[in-house]
Amino acid sequence: MKLHRPAVSVYTVPTDAPEADGTLAWDSTTVVVCEVSTDDTTGTGWTYGPAAVGDFLRDHLAPLVEGMSALDIPAAHEAMCRSVRNAGRPGIASCAISALDLALWDLKARLLELPLARLLGVCRERVPVYGSGGFTTYHDTHLAAQLNGWVHGQHIPRVKIKIGESWGGEAARDLARVRTARQVIGSHAELYVDANGAYTRKQAVRVGHALAEHGVGWFEEPVSSDDLTGLRLVRDALVCDVTAGEYGYDLPYFARMIAAGAVDCLQVDVTRCGGLTEFLRAAALAQAHGVEISTHCAPHAHAAVAAAVPNLRHIEWFHDHVRIESMFFDGALDPTGGTVTPTQALGHGLTLRAEDVAEYRVA
Repeated sequence: MKLHRPAVSVYTVPTDAPEADGTLAWDSTTVVVCEVSTDDTTGTGWTYGPAAVGDFLRDHLAPLVEGMSALDIPAAHEAMCRSVRNAGRPGIASCAISALDLALWDLKARLLELPLARLLGVCRERVPVYGSGGFTTYHDTHLAAQLNGWVHGQHIPRVKIKIGESWGGEAARDLARVRTARQVIGSHAELYVDANGAYTRKQAVRVGHALAEHGVGWFEEPVSSDDLTGLRLVRDALVCDVTAGEYGYDLPYFARMIAAGAVDCLQVDVTRCGGLTEFLRAAALAQAHGVEISTHCAPHAHAAVAAAVPNLRHIEWFHDHVRIESMFFDGALDPTGGTVTPTQALGHGLTLRAEDVAEYRVA
């Protein structure tokens, strides 16, 4: 079962409304899809990033794995990682590796006629999710409608909104939006916030103390995730959990974050960190230090592996990616009740609707 050269396609999808967080604004999302085949079976992987990820995957990684065994994923993963030594692992290269690694795992499960979750081996049948969006560009009515949809419509008992607007320059509005969110979801649902690294250290502490008054239990990237000392200082000063890790592109990144005592819960993104292969290593590393993990974005890429990780807290049901994955793939999951059940179909259970989404294809 030798691999054919992987195929790559790139799509750009406009957002359904203007979106921003504390440090960035955007009006579209680009998804890079990788399909890898043997003679009669195809596996699919994807990542989110610039179109250059697709170029790198097509020109650099695809020829590298062509002809390798479809079952020997560790060999393919190691070859890809070694090949990017001079190109640089973080960023574009790691996203490309991640998409191809996910496709290889999907292919292997299909070849063995197993759901991906069963191939990995599950420790839970249902995976908790939290609704994620609440962009700083949303007015209060839009914010309330989204939160209502998750908590009262789909009965998801945990939600997250963005704060840190204008690099921390609108702290009063941040807290007003948190008050609004708490009023909408009620006292029993969990409320999380994500500042995307917008605040300074002491500002994050001041905001964190105010957040506690509204029962916020999760403060994501209160300061830059590159500032491990700052994350630790904020973590030590606050009662809520401090979290980060979404920009981890390799295992040493997670090792440094854990060793610094920077987070209460480590975020790992299978579409950035190096695919399922590296995700499982990061989860094991965190477990060895008594740290839980939570997945970042791309919920359907995480459902199967999340079921296999003992120290998982939950997966992020991120608005943009839920919308895209539901548009692009047959087999999307239903989070009603606050959990998803990994598919019993072969592989990760998703099939690309290439013709239906052709209008968004850019490469």
